[in-house]
Amino acid sequence: MYQISVEQDFDAAHFLRGYRGKCEAVHGHRFRVVVKIKSSELNDIGIAYDFADLKKYLREILAKFDHVCLNDLSLFAKKNPSSENIAAAVYKELKKRLTGEPVSLVAVEVWESPQSGVVYTPD
Repeated sequence: MYQISVEQDFDAAHFLRGYRGKCEAVHGHRFRVVVKIKSSELNDIGIAYDFADLKKYLREILAKFDHVCLNDLSLFAKKNPSSENIAAAVYKELKKRLTGEPVSLVAVEVWESPQSGVVYTPD
């Protein structure tokens, strides 16, 4: 089994509704997003999946999150833009883009600091 990973950063502000503490106030992060896919086979030129394609998909998905207040996005109108919810949203969108490809989406990681992150994997 081969596992392929790419990562990209985006900058955004957010606040957590209902949270008691510093994160209830508007604040920003440089979020780092890591996606992992897997494939059991290599193609005829010896690669499992083109890094460039995976990076392109991730860049397109994250473009809507970059340099905005995440709470202002309709995606987060009813749920907090927590790292957990961001990871799930990226996973859902990336899974759609990989439909029909010879790979499976394994996980999406979202890091809001070098020390704090979450990994989302489906059930």
